[in-house]
Amino acid sequence: MLKGLKALGADIKDLFVTFREGDAKTRLSYLVFGFGQLLRGETVKGLAFLALEILFIVYMVFFGGNYLSKFTTLGTVETTKQRRVTVYGDNSFLILLFGLLTIILIAAFLLVWRMNIRENRKEELLLKSGKALPTNRKFLGSLLDENFDKTLLAVPCLGIFVFTVLPILFMICVAFTNYDKSHQAPTKLFTWVGLANFRELFNFGSSGFADTFVKVLLWTLIWALFATFLDYFLGLGVAILINKQGIRFKKLWRTILVLTIAVPQFVSLLYVYKMFANDGLVNGYLLKWGWITSPIPFWTNPMLAKIMIIVVNIWIGIPYMMLIATGLLMNIPAELYESARIDGANSGQMFRSITLPYMLFVTGPFLLTQYTGNLNNFNVIYLLTKGQPQSMKMAENAGQTDLLVTWLYKMTVNDTNYKMAAVIGIMVFIVTAVISLIVYNMLPSVKDEGGFQ
Repeated sequence: MLKGLKALGADIKDLFVTFREGDAKTRLSYLVFGFGQLLRGETVKGLAFLALEILFIVYMVFFGGNYLSKFTTLGTVETTKQRRVTVYGDNSFLILLFGLLTIILIAAFLLVWRMNIRENRKEELLLKSGKALPTNRKFLGSLLDENFDKTLLAVPCLGIFVFTVLPILFMICVAFTNYDKSHQAPTKLFTWVGLANFRELFNFGSSGFADTFVKVLLWTLIWALFATFLDYFLGLGVAILINKQGIRFKKLWRTILVLTIAVPQFVSLLYVYKMFANDGLVNGYLLKWGWITSPIPFWTNPMLAKIMIIVVNIWIGIPYMMLIATGLLMNIPAELYESARIDGANSGQMFRSITLPYMLFVTGPFLLTQYTGNLNNFNVIYLLTKGQPQSMKMAENAGQTDLLVTWLYKMTVNDTNYKMAAVIGIMVFIVTAVISLIVYNMLPSVKDEGGFQ
C-alpha cells in the first residue's frame, strides 16, 4: 500500500516535470492525444492515440455520460402505464451495468492519456539526443516481432475483461442494492442501500440470514474436506495396491475404474439418486427380503443424505486420483525404497517416510485446487439432492445439504433475490480466497521448492 502511494506520487510529480520541461508538441499532447507523434512523423501511433480519444469523447457524449449521471441513484423515473400504453422510464439494471462500464472506461482513458504523455516525452528526449525515431513501418513490424506478445494477448485480455471482470464487478455492486423480486428492472427501480444486505446476512434475529449462513458454511467446509482428502487418500491407496508387484490383471482393474469417468457424471448421479430413493431399487429389495419394514430415508434424513453425498463422491472421485497417483508413483526413484529396505524399513515406514511426503510435495497445489473446487461443487449436490431435505428454520429455501454455491443458485434462479445472492457470492469468494492463501503458503512445494530435486 505504501509503495503504491509512493509510486503514484512519483508518477504525478513526473507529469508536472514533463509539462514544465517538455516542448510545445509534448505539452499539446496533454490535451490532444497523439499530437506530438503526428508532428514528429509517427503517423500510425499518433492516429491510434487520437482515435482512442475521439472514440471516448463520442461514447461519453452520446451514451456513457447519460448512464453515469444516473449512477448515484440508479434511476428516478419509473415505468408507468398511460391509457393502456406502457411508458418506460429508467432501467436500473442498464444504468448500473453501463454506469460501471463507463467508470472503468474513464480509468482506462486516464491510463491511455498517461501512456500518450510518456511516449511523447520519450520521443522528445530521443530526438534531443540526436537519435532518429522509429519509422511507421518499423512500428507496425514491432507488433509482429518484439511486441507480438501484446498483440497476441490483446483479444484474450479484452474477453477476460468483458466476460469475467465486468460481471464480477457488477455482482459486487448488486450486493449494495435492493435488487430482488420486488424491484425488477425495467418495470421497477432498485437503488443503493449501502451495507444493509451485509447487516442482514450477519443478523441472528428471526428475519436474519446469519443462522442459515453459518450452517451452510460449516457444511460446505466439512463437505470440501471429506470430498478432497477421502478421494485423495483412497485413490492413492488404490493406485499403490494396483501397482504392487504380484497383483494380476492390473489393466483390467484400471479399466473398470476408468469406466466411471467415461460415463457422464450427471447420468451416474441421477441414476444413484433414483437407486437410493424411497421407491428405488435398494429400498425395494430390502423391503422385499424383509430386512426393513419401511424405506430407509437416504435422501430425506439430513445426516443420511450428507453421508450418502460423501460416499457417492468417493465413488466418482477415486478414479481421477488413481490415474494421477499412478503416474506419480512411477516417478519416485527406486533407489529411495532400496536404501530404506537396506536400513530395515518395513512397508508402512516406507509409505510414511517416502511415498506420502513425495506425493504431498508434488500434488500439494492439486489438492488445493481440488479443495477450492469442492467448495463450489455444484453438480454432486444439486443432481443428488438439490440441497434437500428442506428446513423451515433456514432462510431463503436453503436445504440441509445445500452448499453456499447451490444456495446462491436457488436465490438467483428460484427466488430472484439477486441482492442476497450477490452478498453470498462475495462471501464465497472471501472464504475461498482466505483458505487458498493460507493453505498455499503452507504447502511443502512452496516452502521448499527443491525438496525432492
